Amino acid sequence: MHIALYDEEKNTGAHMLKQDQFVTPLLAWYDKNKREMVWRDRGNAYYTWISEIMLQQTRIEAAKDYFVRFTEEIPDIQSLANVPQERLLKLWEGLGYYNRAKNLQKTAKILVEEYGAELPSDYEKLLALPGIGPYTAGAIASIAYDIKVPAVDGNVLRVMMRYQASLEDITKISVRRRVEGELTEVMPERPGDFNQAIMELGALICLPNHPPLCTQCPLRQECKAYAHGIQNELPIKAGKKERRIEAYTVLVCVCDRKMALMQRPAKGLLANLYGFAMQEGKLTS
Repeated sequence: MHIALYDEEKNTGAHMLKQDQFVTPLLAWYDKNKREMVWRDRGNAYYTWISEIMLQQTRIEAAKDYFVRFTEEIPDIQSLANVPQERLLKLWEGLGYYNRAKNLQKTAKILVEEYGAELPSDYEKLLALPGIGPYTAGAIASIAYDIKVPAVDGNVLRVMMRYQASLEDITKISVRRRVEGELTEVMPERPGDFNQAIMELGALICLPNHPPLCTQCPLRQECKAYAHGIQNELPIKAGKKERRIEAYTVLVCVCDRKMALMQRPAKGLLANLYGFAMQEGKLTS
């Protein structure tokens, strides 16, 4: 109902970002409230890269232990390029989406060959590497190298849509690009902290799937969604596609207290991983 009334007012939600109303209070809040993380404030591009890839599909609390184990055994890009893939996937076990780990190693080999085993301090060059999209490139460039580029993830989009009371669909590339452009215009001298501050606000205050903690938000005085009482109804997101369900029969072969495992094909479901034999379809005998 609130959204409908707001829409009827034909308020587009356009809300310019200003240094004194957005950037300054946000950074002040971040300096007092940012969480301690094993990869944060280290000035280490490799740590930023590994942590951001892990966090794409993993909660921060769960990723911390994985990050420590991973970087203790694979402390730098040269080590990542040389580690046997089976060991790499074992260290990644439990994080899922194993192509992320494979792309890490693919990129590491390129970095060894072309960049002296270092991540380039250039946004466009980062963006050209396997497994690194606009968000990850922005995170590495801004956090590790103080380059003034945005890093727009789901947290950032949620904060921005609520702050601007925008009824746009956040799954649209055009919306992401608009947000990136507006953040670039107000990017301060602390680009890494600024990007992390918006993400942190989205994770701790401007919550997903829960009512945001507006009374604790440093931006509430200028937040248009809060002013119109529609913060719980934003952001707008197109419906997800229905999941495709595939049926498999798992074959557990046991002999003399030993179990047979097989390596899966290089492409497709669980590519290259070891597991029980699987047969497509539901077998009854």
